[in-house]
Amino acid sequence: MLEALAAGAVGLAAASFLVLGAAIGWVVRVPTGVVAGVMAFGAGALISTLAFELVAEAHEVGGLLPTLGGFLAGAVIYVLADLALARRGARARKQSIALQSEPGVHAAPAAAASASVGIAVAIGALLDGVPESLVLGLSIAQGGAVSIPLLVAVAVSNVPEGLASAAGMKHEGRSARYVFGVWGGIALVSGIAAMLGFGLLAGAAPEVVAVVTTIAAGGILAMVANTMIPEAFAADRSFTGLWSALGFALAFALYQLG
Repeated sequence: MLEALAAGAVGLAAASFLVLGAAIGWVVRVPTGVVAGVMAFGAGALISTLAFELVAEAHEVGGLLPTLGGFLAGAVIYVLADLALARRGARARKQSIALQSEPGVHAAPAAAASASVGIAVAIGALLDGVPESLVLGLSIAQGGAVSIPLLVAVAVSNVPEGLASAAGMKHEGRSARYVFGVWGGIALVSGIAAMLGFGLLAGAAPEVVAVVTTIAAGGILAMVANTMIPEAFAADRSFTGLWSALGFALAFALYQLG
């Protein structure tokens, strides 16, 4: 029971960086190049972590077929869910950097902000974050301790999403209560997802471990390819590749040192 609560606390802690990013985005206007750089760095860190820690270790534990099957299934599930949400307005979260208000531009009135789009964006953020929280819980179930490279990668990747989205919501005329209520709720659900991740793998068969781990990993990679890297590149075409490489290198170094 204590380990399950610890897994939930870790998931909540990682997701709290969404709230931190939202607070930064609400108070100050961060240059789009900085947001794009942090997002690209987080994307590289996530790719490194899922390659060396999640997929490789799942293969060692459960074999090739369960690993590949789970990985591809996770990617398909994410893409289909992403397409469904995009039709309901969540596509806007993929341009969250561009939604930051420019200096001198007044926020649109609250009536102009669509409630359905706001809900869709929140659901989209859950779609992005739940696989990350699941694998944080899985890492504790497998090794008894949280994966530091994964925790760092998730935390870093959460900051720009919360920052840019909160800035966009503020520009639309949303209230602080609404914005922080949304991101606080998402952080809470992420903590619950981490607890579920722990519960799914505690004492499970190796093949089940491999499938569940790689379903989450496939969803994360699809999210990085569909959302994080395209948005970072659209905002900063010069250094996205470099920041991604640095994020990859840091996560790899943490994995090797751990």
